[in-house]
Amino acid sequence: MNRKEPTEIHSDFLIIGSGLAGLYAALYASKFGKVALLTKSTIEESNSFWAQGGIAAAIDPEDSTWFHIEDTLRAGRGLCNAKAVEILVEEGKDRVMDLIALGMEFDTGESGLLLGLEGGHTKRRVLHAGGTSTGREMVRFLIAAVENNPAITKFENTGVVQFLSDNKRCFGALALDQNFKPYLILSKSTILATGGASALFKRTTNPKGSIGEGIALSYQAGAEITDMEFVQFHPTAFYSEEGESFLISEAMRGEGAYLLNIDGERFMAEYSEHGELAPRDIVSRSIFLEMKKADENHVYLDLRHLESDYIKNHFSNIFKFCLSCGVDITKDLIPVAPAAHYTIGGVRTGLQGETNIKGLFSCGEVACTGVHGANRLASNSLLECIVFAKRAVDGAAQILSNDSGYSLDSAEVNISDLKFEYSQSQSQLLLDCKKDISQALSRYVGIVRNREGILKAIDEIERVSKSLEEFSGYYQHKLKMVIDVSLLIAKSSLIREESRGVHIREDYPDESDEWKTRTVHKNGNEPLFVGV
Repeated sequence: MNRKEPTEIHSDFLIIGSGLAGLYAALYASKFGKVALLTKSTIEESNSFWAQGGIAAAIDPEDSTWFHIEDTLRAGRGLCNAKAVEILVEEGKDRVMDLIALGMEFDTGESGLLLGLEGGHTKRRVLHAGGTSTGREMVRFLIAAVENNPAITKFENTGVVQFLSDNKRCFGALALDQNFKPYLILSKSTILATGGASALFKRTTNPKGSIGEGIALSYQAGAEITDMEFVQFHPTAFYSEEGESFLISEAMRGEGAYLLNIDGERFMAEYSEHGELAPRDIVSRSIFLEMKKADENHVYLDLRHLESDYIKNHFSNIFKFCLSCGVDITKDLIPVAPAAHYTIGGVRTGLQGETNIKGLFSCGEVACTGVHGANRLASNSLLECIVFAKRAVDGAAQILSNDSGYSLDSAEVNISDLKFEYSQSQSQLLLDCKKDISQALSRYVGIVRNREGILKAIDEIERVSKSLEEFSGYYQHKLKMVIDVSLLIAKSSLIREESRGVHIREDYPDESDEWKTRTVHKNGNEPLFVGV
């Protein structure tokens, strides 16, 4: 057994994840103390970096926070935490204006900021930067600020494998870098911002590393996990027979693009009075039904009636990608199909990002405040990142300022018996097991589900779990995380016997008032049901 003594690091704040939530949290936390910022890849690779949508904020004189709140609650299908939504929208305006004051540049026109319209919104309120590169531009802006901040120490290509927790208190984490060098990072406050789990599905818009590791780590440490049945599929991801996938921004439909079925006919009016601008759950389900009806793997997005130069300039990254795949979006129809995009559920938090584990906070996509309910309103995710990242840091800073008599130096640290070394055979076997789970989730726990299919998915995941004994140390731990999160998704989907938002059950097609409740899981316990 190859054991390496971990390098011990002390920090006031440990922030895990380098998407928008993690970067914003790190920058804000640096005002209160030393920050250790960990990311398992590089700080340029995250869901936020690839986010094509914008950031929604009611800053237009003809808009109001009330309208934005109403749109968010309507999209959430009765399952939103109303107080969290109020905080998101009202504080969101301030956070966006803070970014602008710091020098963040959003797209402007002759009359000021350009505000886009997206599905589910009743007003133009979506700010963009670099056209459909908003996430990338915001992440780059914050990276520059983080890089120049002496209070922040970055650890790139360093992944957490275990929280230091006794199921009541978290005081840091054990992490491994790309060379399997272990670090023991001790901190009074740990802020989790690791993103979601949509890359567990075969067809996804997410980076391949988005497999819910933060959710699994929290679950194993005793944190409560909620709403995992709600996985949002983006309606329009590029489709090709070769498997090429790329998110085709909702902003295109906001600017007038049409959805056509395989026969070249518009169909959204049959499913919603809002047509192409219906909320994402409705558009994804409608596309799914059209594909099923025609026995095809895609539908089309049509921009041919829009002005060519505007398309090339405003959607330049999409234009370039599609052109590389042989599709000129100014002249050709774009083949699209839904893809797993956003994990609405996650680590259950309060309004300060606090979890049921003292010292552990969570924000961004890995967290679940209830702000999205059963269906996330487009472009609310980047807003949620900055609003609740700040709140999580404020909550964590209170622990830092309060002398509770807790001493990190005297804390008893129990490290799992992990084998800190690379194994090519186990690495390949891990990929094979993840592929089997991915196919099961995609086939049986996708946009439309039923009891029979979900049970098949659970059986398949549990079959793969029997392979755990073939692994050792780190690789066994990694597979266990994939299994835990996949089972949380599947079992939560089985429990909710209704159709609500992005959770659609063929065998329970209607929305039921009995299910205005959340499903909450805690490791080793039966699920709890918590009213909205």
